[in-house]
Amino acid sequence: MDCNKVGKLIFSLRKEKEMTQKELADAMNISDRTISKWERGIGCPDISLLQELSDILGVNIEKILIGDLVPNQNDKGNMKKINFYICPICGSVQFGTGEVEISCCGRKLAPLISHKANSLHEINVAEIEGEFYITVQHEMTKTHFISFVACVSLDRVLFVKLYPEQTAEIRIPKMIGSDIYFYCNRHGLMKKERIRV
Repeated sequence: MDCNKVGKLIFSLRKEKEMTQKELADAMNISDRTISKWERGIGCPDISLLQELSDILGVNIEKILIGDLVPNQNDKGNMKKINFYICPICGSVQFGTGEVEISCCGRKLAPLISHKANSLHEINVAEIEGEFYITVQHEMTKTHFISFVACVSLDRVLFVKLYPEQTAEIRIPKMIGSDIYFYCNRHGLMKKERIRV
């Protein structure tokens, strides 16, 4: 750990939060001299203080230890680069465009890799009253189910969370040229490209 880099990062994050050294020190129940030492690179935060420092400054502990925040390349939220993430512990579903770091339940999540929808997971899209009626021929039991369906167009995502013991069918506004993603808890993420109903 490079104390100079860590100190410069703490300084810049503190300024970003518009906090004084005393305010940060008071929030952590330590002395402002300790904050000053960190920021001058004379010492580094004790491991027991990293979680609290991370929470106050709004940055991952890993980034504090590295002493650098490397921004992603600005891809303007390109929907073609959408990724879905599922926590293996709590089942929380998240998504993002471009390169993001997502964690849940203390674990770093990897983006799901989508596969083309197959005959075991057949998805049907029909137009009814100006909307898409989407059905997935799939059992919906507590141990084997479709967790979500997402319709992704050039400028929006319509996301519907599904639960076991309900039917795997949804109605959403018509979005021509959309890709449909759906996630089976056993077989992963699947995709049907470019709806042209």
